[in-house]
Amino acid sequence: MIMTRARLEAAERAVLAPYAAFADASRGRVHSEGESAHRTAFQKDRDRVIHTSAFRRLEYKTQVFVNDEGDYYRTRLTHTLEVAQVARSIARALGVNEDLAETVALAHDLGHPPFGHAGERTLNRLAEGIGGFDHNQQSLRIVTELESRYAAFPGLNLTWETLEGIMKHETEYDVPDASWEPDLRPGIEAQVVNVADEIAYNAHDLDDGLRSGHLDVKEVARVPLIARLMDRLAIDPNAFDTRDRYVLVRELLGMAIDAVIEHSEQRIRAAAVASIDDVRAQPLVLVGPDDALAGQLAELKRFLYEHFYFHHRLIRMTRKADHILERIYGAYCETPSMLAPDVREQAEALGLERAVVDYLAGMTDRFAIKEYRRLFDPTTLT
Repeated sequence: MIMTRARLEAAERAVLAPYAAFADASRGRVHSEGESAHRTAFQKDRDRVIHTSAFRRLEYKTQVFVNDEGDYYRTRLTHTLEVAQVARSIARALGVNEDLAETVALAHDLGHPPFGHAGERTLNRLAEGIGGFDHNQQSLRIVTELESRYAAFPGLNLTWETLEGIMKHETEYDVPDASWEPDLRPGIEAQVVNVADEIAYNAHDLDDGLRSGHLDVKEVARVPLIARLMDRLAIDPNAFDTRDRYVLVRELLGMAIDAVIEHSEQRIRAAAVASIDDVRAQPLVLVGPDDALAGQLAELKRFLYEHFYFHHRLIRMTRKADHILERIYGAYCETPSMLAPDVREQAEALGLERAVVDYLAGMTDRFAIKEYRRLFDPTTLT
């Protein structure tokens, strides 16, 4: 039996909860085009995101560690894939659209510049006179303007629901676009991705911190949530090894996912939502952990801020990243003739500063470092 788009859409109607986003009820695309024979609209969106240059470049963009610091640490791409996995798990359990949740998860960090949040702070400062820089808005610009792959329209022409998920992505690091239906909540699938992002980076940053030695397991064991997990798993911080780390991080991730599913189902049932419009009209988000677990995860996050993200070695790299991006930006704005022809074309259309910021935002860590050397190392002549 061939699974046509019509059959896939019918399967959604038969299986998903009434408050899910249904592909056959999408608000559509900005530019009219035919849909696929064997993919739903959200599956088509997912495939378009995966095939972008911006998605491929995530492999060499910083999550916490700069790309060349080791092959075992998360990159922006592996983080994105982990968020997608967590989002699919939660979406499946809640009976909402896995394809849409996966698509939003895969697209949510497309706009991140090199060097992680340090790079974003630098670009936002450099672009202050032209409206600043925000990676959520940059993600939208990538999928609606900058990825030029189709003759009939700019960008990827994604569905309204995928764009909503990108623009209403909200975590401690992500501010949703206030111009995008500000009085309404996003759909359940977008809410799932918001939570999945926080779950994933808490777990994998703990993992990378312990692996790198930046975190001392005895200090980690003082965090109440971790202490309880280690006690339940019979992990001795004085005899902590690689397998213990795997078990601890796996159990933390699984516990958080299960807790979010159970509490979100209770919230959804209490709200008595019967459609995606009911979800959007809710005064509060419906997907998330209960207050007790939210507080425990917040304690873990505060610990990671103090002991990991602001570790002196990472601060040194942050300072170098700021210097690299600032020098490249200044050089190209002062001498735009050094820019590649396609960037000069963008400068004519968008203005020099915005084109240079876009160019910098699209760079990987290693490309930015090489570009810096090409521009400022006298022994590098090309």
